[in-house]
This record gives sequence, C-alpha cells and structure tokens, in this order.
Amino acid sequence: MHQIDFDEQTLHSLTSKTVIITGGAGGIGSATAKIFNEHGTNVVIADIPASQSRAEKLVASLPYPSRAMYVPVDIVDWDQMQGLFKRVVRQFGGIDTVVANAGIMESKDVLDMDDVDEKGDLVDSKEAFEVIDVNVKGTFNTLRLAMHYMRSAPDTSAPKSIVLVSSISGYFGGADLTAYTTSKHAVIGMLRDAHHAAARHNIRVTGVAPSFTPTRLTAGLCKNWQEAGYEANSPESIGMVIAQISVDQTVAGGSCILIGRECRRETELTRSEVLEPWMGADALGLMKEAFEFVVSIGGYPLPEKLERCRN
Repeated sequence: MHQIDFDEQTLHSLTSKTVIITGGAGGIGSATAKIFNEHGTNVVIADIPASQSRAEKLVASLPYPSRAMYVPVDIVDWDQMQGLFKRVVRQFGGIDTVVANAGIMESKDVLDMDDVDEKGDLVDSKEAFEVIDVNVKGTFNTLRLAMHYMRSAPDTSAPKSIVLVSSISGYFGGADLTAYTTSKHAVIGMLRDAHHAAARHNIRVTGVAPSFTPTRLTAGLCKNWQEAGYEANSPESIGMVIAQISVDQTVAGGSCILIGRECRRETELTRSEVLEPWMGADALGLMKEAFEFVVSIGGYPLPEKLERCRN
C-alpha cells in the first residue's frame, strides 16, 4: 500500500501558481487556501455569497493577501461558474490547479418514511436532491470547466491538476447519510472515469477521501467523537495532502488518498492488488476483457438520446 509522505521541497513548487478552491471560505477549504497561499500561490476562494464575510476575513488573514481573492459563486449554476473561471484567467493569466472541495450534507433523514403530507403521501425529498445537486452536479461543473480552461491555456505543456474532495463515505456507507454517501460515491466514480480523459490534455485528476474531520458539516458529531476519545483529522492535515498531490507528479492521475490519523493511503490504483481475491479471477478477467475491448474500439459507442415524454 502506498503511503503519502509530506515533502516540503515538493510544496516549494506551488510558488506563483494559481489555484481555485470551491467551498474555500471555511473548514477544509480555508485550511487548504492558507497552505497554498503561504507557499506563494495565487488563491481564488470560490464560495456562496452567504460566506462573503468569512471569505474576506480569510483573505485579509493570509500571508500574501495580494495573491488572494474571493469570488461569490454557486457551483450548481453553470453561468456563474463560467464567470468564475473567466475572471480568474483575466486576473492571473491562467489556472494551474482546481480543488473541487465544496459540498453539503443533509440536515434531516432523507429516508424518513414518516415524512408525509396531510393526505399521508410520502413527500418529495428536496433535501436529498439539494445534496446531490451540490456534491455531484456542482463537482462535475467544476471538473468540466477546469479541464476546459486548462486545456485552452497558452502553455499546454505545463502540468495542470484537479483534486476532487470525496470522503471515506465515498467508499463505505451505513451512517444513515444516504444522500451524502451517494454523492461521495459519485465523486469517486467521477475520478475513476475522468482521469483518463484529462490525461490526454496533460491534466492530472486525483482525489482525497478524508475520514472524520471537524468542520461545520460534522459539528453534530464532534462532541461525541471527542468524548469517546477518538482522534480526528484536522482541516490542515487534509489541506496539506491536497496541496502536495496537486503538484507531486509521482502521484498518478486516478489516485485517491484516504486520510485518517497518520494514514495517508492511496486507495484507487492499489485496488489491483486485491481485486482478484475479492472478485475471483474469472470475474476480474471478464471485466478486464470488456474494458480493453471498449478501449480498442475508441471508447463506448454512446446511444441516441431518448426524449422523455412530458404531458
């Protein structure tokens, strides 16, 4: 298993680069912004308008505030996201790294079968789809626009990187966070597929999957966690991994680093070591054969779009 070790020399290469961090005004995002900026990176904090006060205080507190800016944006809104990327290119001349960090969690049980209307009918779970919109659609918007503007850069030979922030919930479930867990599994799926397309444009797509980390989203669990005597990550420890893998060319595209306590373990590319005992040689052989065939014909032939009937 591949453990990621911090290397200050690698972090020195962050100097004069430009990074966009979605959800950058608090938690893991703000910790990541500080680490990038203290190493001389131009930092763009992209977050919702409600975070403006926090974001502006963060910018003012950074070691190099002249190298930082806050842009209010809703990552689900395509036009706003287009505007974000265009503004950053105008301001700094290009984009080297994008950290797709923004995410939310449901505030009530989305599988509550007692959530019914006055007729006794189960109501639509708007809560679940808000989580999926932000964590999946918003992350996909971020990924797609990052690839576009990186591919369009004047110097396409300069390495670019995108870091997707998933969660340990992207690998495991069972915590009664169905919408959040679904969305973070989707981010892992995004990583597994998108890194192939990005590599054709000299862009590395990697990911991180933190275990419990005290942030606004996890505030409800923090007290219980601490009282039980469990050790937690710090936002800064996650930010250090994000910063390192954004420039560490030895961390291959498609890698995802699971972060918990002292564990900073690559979990995606090392799956090959356990697939055969897990699935069996016959099932693994079938999957490899199918994958290699699809690659050999130039990719999956996409179906014609079916129009859904609407009354």
